[in-house]
Amino acid sequence: FMDTNGIPITYDLYSGNTNDCLTYRPTFSRMKKEFDLGKVIVVADKGMSTGDNIQYTLSANDGFVFSYSARGANKALKDYILDEEGYVFKGDDYKWKERIYPTEIWVTMTSGKKQKKTIDAKQVVFYSEKYAKKARMERAKAIEKAKKLIKTPSNYNRSTSYGAAGYVKNLSFVKDTGEIADITALSLDEEKIKAQEALDGYYVLITSEYKKSASEVIEIYRGLWKIEESFKVTKSDLETRPVYVSTQDHIKAHFLTCFIALVLARILEFKMDGKHTITRIIDSLSKCTCTNVDQNYYLFDYYDEVLKDIGDVTNVDFSTKIRTLQQIKKNISETKTR
Repeated sequence: FMDTNGIPITYDLYSGNTNDCLTYRPTFSRMKKEFDLGKVIVVADKGMSTGDNIQYTLSANDGFVFSYSARGANKALKDYILDEEGYVFKGDDYKWKERIYPTEIWVTMTSGKKQKKTIDAKQVVFYSEKYAKKARMERAKAIEKAKKLIKTPSNYNRSTSYGAAGYVKNLSFVKDTGEIADITALSLDEEKIKAQEALDGYYVLITSEYKKSASEVIEIYRGLWKIEESFKVTKSDLETRPVYVSTQDHIKAHFLTCFIALVLARILEFKMDGKHTITRIIDSLSKCTCTNVDQNYYLFDYYDEVLKDIGDVTNVDFSTKIRTLQQIKKNISETKTR
């Protein structure tokens, strides 16, 4: 979880085989209790937009902005998406529209059975030509792979056909071996491709915040990219994966260290008004090392614009090339009191 400034608040660790949507409720509940939060508007992608999560959020008098699959929508919603009436255009390549509409969700009862419920939620649909081009490019690669699979099916199996299998008709696999079961009836699913092309570039958001305008809801949702970026940064720059420890305590300590580093880097990024990306911040700080040149003297031979700006907001002079051990300890001690 992170706040609207992109600064991480808390996190939880789950087994790798845990369904993402099941992690939402326990962590959200813990966060609200620990931080004594009032009303929270949760922003998340479609992986979290289950009926149980929506019901849980509303029952706690909180709000949500969840993305919803345009391609997985029912016919009524797809018709609404593709109907040009009601769209507000911003330039030639961007548009949106909104409506308050009864939304059906499936909620798990205490008995374990699913029950259908209807809630009034605002649906916000927006289209971006930039997103449409990206979708076409990604699908083109998958279609090209699908054509190769149809032409030479013996070169593929269940695992190697990933990404292309959805565009091949009559494709099935042998359960034990993963090999393609019948190579004689394979063909490209032209109808599916055509249906997907029609929805390229369209995104659907559902929200409880019906008083907010479509543009406000979209702007709230766009903050979600900070979460995506944080995952990328922790995996690459902070090296959370792969994990080279095995005991539970060591695993927890490893991720806690990475989380604290992420929080500090995000705070620096925020204090510098986003002038530098978090990747640049981490890169410059990692290069800020020293070499012992003579008994009590150390040489710092790297300095750049990022370190200068970090120094301005932390009151640490990174430009000094030669420092004594006492000066270094003093710098560290001063940062602990700020």
